[in-house]
Amino acid sequence: MTEALDKAHRLEGVARLARWMDTALRIPGTRIRFGLDPLLGILPGLGDAIGALIGGYIVVAALRAGAPRLVIARMLANIGVDAIVGAVPVAGTIFDVAFKAHRRNAGLLMDWAQTPAAVEGRQRRLALALALALLGLFVIAAAALAFGAWAVLRLLS
Repeated sequence: MTEALDKAHRLEGVARLARWMDTALRIPGTRIRFGLDPLLGILPGLGDAIGALIGGYIVVAALRAGAPRLVIARMLANIGVDAIVGAVPVAGTIFDVAFKAHRRNAGLLMDWAQTPAAVEGRQRRLALALALALLGLFVIAAAALAFGAWAVLRLLS
């Protein structure tokens, strides 16, 4: 029973941290919510690195809870996208307000904790779709390269 309470307490802490990072504040008169992440992003370079480190805490919590590799990979991808796009001046701050990587990751962890099989299945399907998309891009790039080589050889002969 103590282990279940400890896990619930950790998940609650993750949700609280995600709320502070992504939705703690609201622009008056709008439904737009933001947190510390876009505010940290105002600091060039350093702010997004700090945001990524804080996001890493949520990933560590997922690892401790026993989340599968696909869930962890998705969480890391969310943090990576948030850090890379968030580093672009002005547009990155707007992206941080919209993307909410910490809330996404906390939600992913909470969903997995409640229905592990369903979340793992979704993550497998997403990984397969991404792999097929990458394979498709590779095939298109190889075909374009082959066509280009053929066209150059034809012009030279």
